[in-house]
Amino acid sequence: MPHAPHLPDLDPFAPTRRGLTEPDPGRAALRAAGPLVRVDAPAGGRAWIVTEMSLAREVLVDPRFSKDPAFAPADWDRETAGLEPTAAEQPALTTLEGPDHAALRRAHAPLLTAPRIQERSDRVHEIARTLLGALAADRTEVDLMADFSTRYPLTVLLDLLGVPLDLVDRAADACRRMLGEEPGAQGGAIAELRALSAAGLGEDARGLAAELRDRVPAHTTEEQVRYHLFTLVFAGQLTTDAALGFLVARALAGPPHRRPTDREDADALVRETLRQHPPAPFTLWRFTTTEVELAGARLPARAPLTIDVQGINTDPARSPGPDLAFGAGPHFCIGAQLAHLELRAVASVLRTDFPKARLAVPFEDLRQVSPGGLMGSRLTALPVLLHG
Repeated sequence: MPHAPHLPDLDPFAPTRRGLTEPDPGRAALRAAGPLVRVDAPAGGRAWIVTEMSLAREVLVDPRFSKDPAFAPADWDRETAGLEPTAAEQPALTTLEGPDHAALRRAHAPLLTAPRIQERSDRVHEIARTLLGALAADRTEVDLMADFSTRYPLTVLLDLLGVPLDLVDRAADACRRMLGEEPGAQGGAIAELRALSAAGLGEDARGLAAELRDRVPAHTTEEQVRYHLFTLVFAGQLTTDAALGFLVARALAGPPHRRPTDREDADALVRETLRQHPPAPFTLWRFTTTEVELAGARLPARAPLTIDVQGINTDPARSPGPDLAFGAGPHFCIGAQLAHLELRAVASVLRTDFPKARLAVPFEDLRQVSPGGLMGSRLTALPVLLHG
């Protein structure tokens, strides 16, 4: 049985810093190597990367590839690998599989459908308008990556959950600390964000947090509910934060990055931004539950595998059709509709309330940075003149 090609000199998980218009040479190298490529894993040993759309969709629906870290290589350090607790330790949408995952997803899904999210459209537009208006009133030039890209999705999420908005400052600080490098800071930040996310569970609560508590399986503990809310807030903030910079940069730049003029244009701008700059350039790790033959190669049990979402989305040879920005299969992102609305609202408010807004620097001078691992890129800064 042949092995997947090995690229020992390529580290696709290394931190990067490059211009916004500079291509990532690693993507081309991965594609050229074949549909399944073996690389060195950040936590040690071997890992496999899927680089082709049809193979990716096959993996995403195959139960032999589990997201439960219980199947991770036995010698992997959890922190180095960036793993969540196992499904047994902490049940979650991102780690459960099979019937348990389906039951938890059924509890979440009705709260985040397209009609339910569309009901929030006016409110989300109002939040975008208020936050951008406050920035415009305070100064001529603003860096939208300095605070807005964190604060805006957090405000939307906490408002949706029924959490008092006077807690947004603390939530924003916790999110920054979670992504920082200060030793020990992440654990405290996670605890803080978990407590804040659960602030919508009071007796008179009317938000999504209380609805979710009433919908989860009967055996779910209060602590597990709090974790579900934490994952909604953290994942939702991280997704929109990363995409916002790229979206606004494209919206305010000159041709060929044309400012959206209506809802249809805004939808197209959001889709194209997410295709080129998916919130997660790689999927979270999946692990083989048994020995698996894939693309002509044999993977052992407990083999770590990820999918090159960004490389597949931007493959010039890819056939037209849905991309993988929010995944596919049973683990398709539950919050995709909300992320689309948040991004569309910002594009709409910029068009209607700040028609003269423009970038304060040339589009080509913007830079993006990735912390490495499975994390996506974000702009280092986004200086904007909101009044032109």
